[in-house]
Amino acid sequence: MYLTIKETAEYLSIDEVEIRAFVLQNRIRAVHDGEQYFINKEQFTTHFEQVENYRKQIQEYLSEPIPEDIDVKDED
Repeated sequence: MYLTIKETAEYLSIDEVEIRAFVLQNRIRAVHDGEQYFINKEQFTTHFEQVENYRKQIQEYLSEPIPEDIDVKDED
């Protein structure tokens, strides 16, 4: 499914100016029909999957208990 720049900005919750800049910098792939750019929505699927995996890794790391220091019980 192809989206316009405005629809892509709404989908990604990013300003339209930034989306247009990304398209012109070739950071987002788009097709230009002479009047407007069309952006394939599927190219963002991997990005969202990677963000979700990273979020899960961070949550696992933060929920891991801090190991007890071996020197805490050692009294000199």
